[in-house]
Amino acid sequence: MPDPIRHIVFDIGKVLIHYDPNLPYSRIIPDAAERHWFFDNVCTHDWNLEQDRGRSWSEAEAEAIARFPEREEQIRAFRRNWREMAPYAYEDSVALMTGLIEAGRDVTMLTNFAADTFREARAMYPFLNLPRGVTVSGEVGLLKPDVAIYQRHAADFDLDPAACVFIDDVAVNVEGAREAGWQAVQFLGAEKLRADLRDLGVVV
Repeated sequence: MPDPIRHIVFDIGKVLIHYDPNLPYSRIIPDAAERHWFFDNVCTHDWNLEQDRGRSWSEAEAEAIARFPEREEQIRAFRRNWREMAPYAYEDSVALMTGLIEAGRDVTMLTNFAADTFREARAMYPFLNLPRGVTVSGEVGLLKPDVAIYQRHAADFDLDPAACVFIDDVAVNVEGAREAGWQAVQFLGAEKLRADLRDLGVVV
C-alpha cells in the first residue's frame, strides 16, 4: 500500500494558469506557417527552457539574435509580451488548490519558470502566494524532470517523498517525481484531478 498523502505539490503552467506563446505572436507574426517556423527555429521550446534553468533574458536574446539578426524585434518581443502568454487562471483548479489549503492540507508548488516572469505571475495571480512555498527552477538552477529538483523541493520544505503527491500536466515530469520516490498524477483537468486525489485518499 502506498503511504497516505501528507504533502500535495502543484505544478503551475497549464495546471493553475494558462500559457501559450502563440497568443501575442499571432499578432506579431500573423502568418501561421512563418510563426510555426519561428518557434521551431528561433525562440524554440529548448531556448525558452534555458530561462527556466536560470539564464537571463538578456543572454537569451543575445544568443538568438546572433543566430537570426534579422529577427531581432521578434525575438525581443518574447519577453516584452510575456504577460499576454499567461492571460488567465484555471479557476476550477485554483478553487481545488485553495480548498485543500483551507482544509489544512500541506500544499506547495514546484515549477519550471524563469525567476523574473514568476515574480510577475505572482503579482498577476495572488493565489500563487497562498501555498506554503514554491521551488522555482530559474531560482535553483534545476529543471523538471531532473530528480534533483524534486529532491531539492522535498529537502527545502521538509517533505517525506513517499507521502507526497505531485500534480503536473507533462508526463515526463510526473515520471521524474516517481523516480524521486513521490506519488504523482498527470493533470488532465480539475475534475479528473479531484477523482485522482480521492483515489489517493485526499478528499477535496
